[in-house]
Amino acid sequence: MSFLAGEDIAWDRIAEIREGPADVPFLYDLSVDAAHCFVGNGILLHNTHGHAVTTGAIKNSFGGLLKEVRHYAHEFMHEVLVDLVYMQRELHPHVFAVMDGTVMGDGAGPRTMVPRVGNLILASADQVAIDAIAARIMGFDPLAIPYLRMCHERGLGVADPRRIEIVGDADAAATSMGFRTRRSLVIWGDQLIRRGPLRPLKRLLLHSPLVVWAPFASNVYHDLLWYPTVGAARIRAFSRTPWGRLFETY
Repeated sequence: MSFLAGEDIAWDRIAEIREGPADVPFLYDLSVDAAHCFVGNGILLHNTHGHAVTTGAIKNSFGGLLKEVRHYAHEFMHEVLVDLVYMQRELHPHVFAVMDGTVMGDGAGPRTMVPRVGNLILASADQVAIDAIAARIMGFDPLAIPYLRMCHERGLGVADPRRIEIVGDADAAATSMGFRTRRSLVIWGDQLIRRGPLRPLKRLLLHSPLVVWAPFASNVYHDLLWYPTVGAARIRAFSRTPWGRLFETY
């Protein structure tokens, strides 16, 4: 929480709510902004991710509880995800996550993935446990993923698959699909600025009004370069699968 509070957000416990004139000219609201979270028709999705290794129920809070300044957190992604779990326990402690694993994303997540058919639905009241099982299905060791290990060590949930009871198809939950996390050109460039040789330029490029170059460059790369040359072919291949044919009917 110290990282978030060190920027321009401060957190405090609400003791009482009164209506009256505002004494500050701004307000941070905790809400889901448009589609900036991993939710499709109310169902949480999961895939690999260039910063977080995997995306699941916990990562969904990154888009739901953080807004304009959340890109600052990419440098400390795993620590921030753990902080967000603490926040969720205070704001809405009884979360039941349903994860759509019918189609998963492999490779350079979150926007340049390879669609993989999984034919699975996961559900749990423990967001750490559901992300751990999803990670294992994708082929990762959950306890080797920093945010899951830290949540497990802090008692925020169970990330050790040996301690998670599977109700349903245990064989499917033990499957390893051999996913790999890769870095897209955009993720690679972002990490060069945040943690690499371009770090001296970080404040100028990412913490100033010049930051508008980043989403512009991302849209140019993904929409005008990557999708026509790589993504469209992947979508055509996926459209020949049973799920792809179903999506075509929508």
